[in-house]
Amino acid sequence: MENKIAELKNTFDEEVKGTNTVRDIDEMKVKYLGKKGPVQDLMQSLKDCSKEQRPLFGKLINDLKGAFSEKIENRFSFLKDQELKQKLAREKVDISLPGKKEFKGSIHPISQMMDKVVDVLKGMGFSVFLTPEVESDYYNYGGLNYPEDHPARDMQDTYYLDKSTLLRSHTTSFQQHVFEMYDPPVRMVCPGKCFRNETISSRSHVIFHQCDVMYVDKDVTFADLISTQKEFYRLLFGREVEIRMRPSYFPFVEPGMEVDLRCLLCDGAGCKLCKHSGWLEVCGAGMIHPEIIKGGGLDPEVYSGFAWGGGIERLYLLMHQIDDIRLFMENDTRFLQQFP
Repeated sequence: MENKIAELKNTFDEEVKGTNTVRDIDEMKVKYLGKKGPVQDLMQSLKDCSKEQRPLFGKLINDLKGAFSEKIENRFSFLKDQELKQKLAREKVDISLPGKKEFKGSIHPISQMMDKVVDVLKGMGFSVFLTPEVESDYYNYGGLNYPEDHPARDMQDTYYLDKSTLLRSHTTSFQQHVFEMYDPPVRMVCPGKCFRNETISSRSHVIFHQCDVMYVDKDVTFADLISTQKEFYRLLFGREVEIRMRPSYFPFVEPGMEVDLRCLLCDGAGCKLCKHSGWLEVCGAGMIHPEIIKGGGLDPEVYSGFAWGGGIERLYLLMHQIDDIRLFMENDTRFLQQFP
């Protein structure tokens, strides 16, 4: 028995010195101290020894087991430290190499433009009113004097969720919300995202952003609308800009008009953005229709108001001389990084 113990100890010592990885030492632990290992075999062989020899050999086997465990733990710690040092050596940073440039995030150009528009209007005395992107047919159409058979109600233009619920097609849907909550005088703006089922091009997209403006009080005139708009665009662009107004029809205004700005990209000479006309439509506007004022619980003989709504993307196109609205939705960092 003593010879077996001494021989096993020598074999173990040689083998433990030859281990090079943590995995090797784990395998040795299972090999020598496991249930089917030689130490366990020695314990089983005690039954073949005499009663006088059992205590002596039992102590020798336990001492051997303890020595194996200690050497395995020491070797494991040593190899673990070695592997960690090798890993750190591989991951060491060479400070003489040029660093990797990191780009900081920034506010999206559309959000920048929206904030600027709202700030200008707030400075002119308007308050911000927000409405949900999912609207009822009443607020989006019915309350804005759209006839039941109006083409804009058809599926080709509007994203309906069910018969009476839709994704708002314009922020003008805020008007009846305002009438339900506030009494004149009312000066409100509603910025937000809109949705229309349109052909995507350099000038239009199925997802776009608008800011609608409304002012309702006694004795509000068309002249108030024109002067307010001119002042708004002057403050927004930081200089005088040339505006053209054309008669147009919208169910929610009477009279109605479309407002064009002389294209700042080509300075009126004609380009792809303005369809070579020298002008770019920026909003629809007009005096709020008497039926809408009546629907808001007011007397149209006493109260009047004006409203306009325009796209945010087109204003940014003009301000920064960009010729394709689709760039805002493509998340191309090469484009976005130009507008920190």
